[in-house]
Amino acid sequence: MSLIAGVDEAGRGPLAGAVFAAAVILDPHSPIIGLDDSKKLSAKKREYLSEQIKKHALSWSIAQASVEEIDSLNILQATLLAMQRAVEGLPLSPSQVLIDGNQLPKLPYPAKAIVQGDKTVAQISAASILAKVARDELMDCYAKHYPHFAFAKHKGYGTKQHCLEIEQFGILPIHRKSFNPVKTLLLNQP
Repeated sequence: MSLIAGVDEAGRGPLAGAVFAAAVILDPHSPIIGLDDSKKLSAKKREYLSEQIKKHALSWSIAQASVEEIDSLNILQATLLAMQRAVEGLPLSPSQVLIDGNQLPKLPYPAKAIVQGDKTVAQISAASILAKVARDELMDCYAKHYPHFAFAKHKGYGTKQHCLEIEQFGILPIHRKSFNPVKTLLLNQP
């Protein structure tokens, strides 16, 4: 049986927090109904599907690259690093890896990049869901840790509310210093 791993990321665009990636090898004998691009699903549906994936997939892994890695490498290289870590974390070795997007991380397996693969490849959709749910859980923790910031709502993205929070309450250790407007605010500090 060929073990095809799907890989996707969550959190490339936000101003705060790690970038996450997941790798999933689905069980062809135990299909999961409702898989789709995580961005098209409600939070409740993603959480339900995340549980189903963890229960029924042959193998799955979630990894991340830290804010410090994002700032030192750049977001693309940090994303590829998180993807590499997710694949390396799989308890089963895949025979092929299908990656959402147009770039491939360094992997010891045959791999193929598929643009918008999260919409067309079930394994990538499953990875998209795991990565998104894991990242959202981290943001919910940050919301409790930093109550002046609405991380549970904006998930660290550069919304108007988040930018106002940064201006009012300052830059946190979890903010990406290489991303604007954080970078500009740091440059303009006395």
